Amino acid sequence: MIKIQIYGTGCPKCTQLAQHAEAAAQALGLEYEVEKVTDINAIIDAGIMSTPGLGVNGEVKSTGRVLSAEAIKGLLQ
Repeated sequence: MIKIQIYGTGCPKCTQLAQHAEAAAQALGLEYEVEKVTDINAIIDAGIMSTPGLGVNGEVKSTGRVLSAEAIKGLLQ
């Protein structure tokens, strides 16, 4: 199972990134879990200075932008 982390305070961009990540995982037929990390200290501890952030299995893959579902597919494969 792949664990997808969305780092952010719940802003519209964070929500959009979460939707794109779920769409990418579903399109690839992956078994996945989405974790929304909203605690500012946890976000900073992950090294993210600009939200939203995307993590896959605990590894930060993107910060400060909303990736498309197509771009996220490449990170999940």
